[in-house]
Amino acid sequence: MFARLAGTGHFLPEDVLTNAELERRVDTSDTWIRERTGIRERRVCGPDESVVSMATEAAKRALNAANLPAEQLDLIVVATTSADRAFPSAACEVQHALGITDTPAFDVAAACSGFLFAMSVSEKYIVSGAAKHVLVIGSDALTRMCNPDDRNTIILFGDGAGAAVFSAAEEPGILSTHIYSAGEFASLLGADHPTRSDEALQQEAWLYMRGREVFKVAVEKLAELVEHTLAHHNMAASELDWLIPHQANYRIIQATARKLNMPMSQVVMTLEKTGNTSAASVPIALDMAIRDGRIQPGQTLLLEAFGGGFAWGSALIRYN
Repeated sequence: MFARLAGTGHFLPEDVLTNAELERRVDTSDTWIRERTGIRERRVCGPDESVVSMATEAAKRALNAANLPAEQLDLIVVATTSADRAFPSAACEVQHALGITDTPAFDVAAACSGFLFAMSVSEKYIVSGAAKHVLVIGSDALTRMCNPDDRNTIILFGDGAGAAVFSAAEEPGILSTHIYSAGEFASLLGADHPTRSDEALQQEAWLYMRGREVFKVAVEKLAELVEHTLAHHNMAASELDWLIPHQANYRIIQATARKLNMPMSQVVMTLEKTGNTSAASVPIALDMAIRDGRIQPGQTLLLEAFGGGFAWGSALIRYN
């Protein structure tokens, strides 16, 4: 038994935060942001939007694309590190919003790599025969975790959700997933979770990032990751049709594409318009490229992401 990609969906808030608006908030400029990140604008949750509401909308669109009623789901896994509540899980709230019950639902926390980690879990459930249909969602609202005075983080992050339905199949869809973590780098990128209402504690809870150090490790680990993924299948990079990377930084994506000897025309990019949507970035890019016709049946896709933890992962998919 194999797991195949049956349907995808995504959701982005309507509110747009442009570089020009950020110029009026912090000491930065549109040119500075674009040259260092490739980002022009990002979406921001409104007061009535949340990780759960975005995840639910993306899920509905993925289920519709898969032509699958929510009642037939055997498992829901939500990748997020920015849900409003510690518990109940965002996945349980999404389950309720979809109008179903009893279906197991839980969250996975692996920061920007969360969707790849959740996808790896879903594949194991399907291959083992424990599940036939699994809904995997990446949803984050990291703009709410950024210090509004910290230009190092506020320029990078946007909000959004992406979802995918994976179903049991006789032919391979997910060829393999590969996930890794290195906790020794926790001091370079992270966010604390305060447990009481305290202004000083809230200041300590803002997302923090030492950008140059993160960039260096990310490039190194992603290079190793793509090599290992291809070697696992004795596959040449030229056999890939699309690279679908985590949308964090244009220079990191370029470095990964160069390692694969792939032109940027074969790289799915949403970064310019979405910013870094954390666990949502890979499924958003995947859904956009499927819906606009770039990704076609029979093509081979390499998904990869790197994020806080550090945690990083990949998935090789034959889209059918």
